[in-house]
Formats: sequence, structure tokens, C-alpha cells
Amino acid sequence: MTHHPSASGSPVASRSTSPDSGDDAVRVDGVTRRFGAVLAVDNVSLSVGHGETIALLGPNGAGKTTTISMLLGLAAPDSGRIEIFGSAPGSATAHASVGAMLQDGGMMPGVLVGELLAMVRSLYAAPLALDEVIEITQLGGLEKRRVDRLSGGQSQRLRLAMALVGDPRLLILDEPTAAMDVETRRGFWHAMEGFTERGRTILFSTHYLEEADVAADRIVMMARGRVVADGTPSAIKDSVGLRVIRFTSEHAGIAGLETLPGAVSATARGNRVEVRCSNSDSALRALIATRPDAHDIEVAGIALEDAFITITDGIAA
Repeated sequence: MTHHPSASGSPVASRSTSPDSGDDAVRVDGVTRRFGAVLAVDNVSLSVGHGETIALLGPNGAGKTTTISMLLGLAAPDSGRIEIFGSAPGSATAHASVGAMLQDGGMMPGVLVGELLAMVRSLYAAPLALDEVIEITQLGGLEKRRVDRLSGGQSQRLRLAMALVGDPRLLILDEPTAAMDVETRRGFWHAMEGFTERGRTILFSTHYLEEADVAADRIVMMARGRVVADGTPSAIKDSVGLRVIRFTSEHAGIAGLETLPGAVSATARGNRVEVRCSNSDSALRALIATRPDAHDIEVAGIALEDAFITITDGIAA
């Protein structure tokens, strides 16, 4: 096991990124990519095992899109090495080992959904059945709809269908649930569970951090072109070393709460108060002593969003 320090200095356990680690779907070793004076990806190394679901997270400009482009063979690293199932990225994509769903890129206007999928399916030697792809991506009833008449969420599902139809071993998804409603997103991730149960691998980027927390086996967090945290969602959150006390008070001002022993910050929404703590035991004892009206008290770990902000702000600083 290797460890990547978080912004707080706490280690986050991750999978081995050693060049000797075998049986990986994806291996990235010391990859760097520049655009003029901009260092977009800075000596990144990571490995992804077969059947894993990996969330690639980071603020805008972190290097996520450039990393995905290199994984797909759309851009070449200036230095370092990338292997997909032991082959160069372009070769793996050409042999249908990789399916991709990207945010950009249009679809031919006037073409029907069913016609487009049938055409894409014909390009592969061993594709999935068309009915199966339509069921997985919830496109039933839209086969005769023109692609330029689809809603945003329907277009996303069509892009997913095009990525899935070749039955790839690795699926790379860039913001896959953008424009999907809550129910459709739930159905999407249910379908992805079935995909990984067949031994397939998923790497996805998203700005929906709650989604990454639930769906990902592991999170790779990037900032300023580097991997700044790598581990399970629980490990990422625990690495920050913070917990949250939530309580209800009829006098819910936050005055004095930030100075409680072990407290870091405090916020209030209506009569519900949240105190972030480095030592929740000390803060809780002081809270009860100073706020006897506090009730419905909860002590919990921080959300992934809080960990994300703490880690990436620490790197930016």
C-alpha cells in the first residue's frame, strides 16, 4: 500500500501505484503534460484494478480533463507512461477495450436514436445486444426520436449507450449524470453496478460529490495537476480529521461557538446549527455547558464536500 498525504498531513490509504503492481486495468506512471507555460498534469501516478469504480474529483483546472484525454489516447503525455490493459491508450480504444462518454462532441442531427445506436453497434466485433443497451440506459420508447429532439438528460443517456454498446472492459465517463434528474441518476448508477458486477471497470469525473461518495469504491482527488488524495470515500473524509456537531436551538446564533474547545467553525440555518470540530468530544462538553437549550444533537463525520474543500483549499494555499 502507498499513502498520499492530504492537505491536513494525514495519510490516505490507496492502492499501489508501483510499476510492479500487476493485474491493473489502468496504470499511469509519472505522467506530465504541459500546454505552453501551463503545467496541466504534474507527475501523476495511479493504478486502477479490474472491477473498480473510481471517481476522479478536483476543482476546475485540476487536470482531470487532460488526464482523461490522455487515458483515451486523445492527447499524449510529455513524459511518463500510460497503459490500458497492458497496451497503449490508443490501441486499447481501437480494440474496443475502452468506451467513453464525454461532455463535448455533438451527434448528427436528424438521425434517429435507434439508427444511430445500430450504426455504432455495427462497428464492433462482439457488441452488446441493442435491446440490452436500450434497457440499461433507459432509452426505451425513444428509438424513433431524432437525436436533436432529445432533452439534456436523454442526450446523456444516449451518449452512455454509445459508450456501452461495444461492451468495453473499461468505461470512462466525464460528468455522466449532468442534466439528469434525481430518479434518472439513481437508475444510471444502478445500471453501472450491473456493469461492474460483470468485472468491468469504471472511471468517472463528477461535480456531484454526494454521488461520488455513494457510487465510488475509491476516490482520486486532483488539484493543480497533482493527485492530492487517493483512497476510499471514508478514508478521504477521515484524513481531514474533522467531525461535525449539529443541534437545534431556539436561540441559534453562532456567537461564541467558534471559540469552543476543539471547534473550527460554526454555521446556522434557521434554528439548526452546525459546528465543525477537530475535537468533537471537547466541543460537545463545552456546548452542553454553554448552550443548555441545545437539543436533537448529532455528532457525525464530515461530508465528502467538506473534505474536498479542506484538501483542495490547503493545496491552493
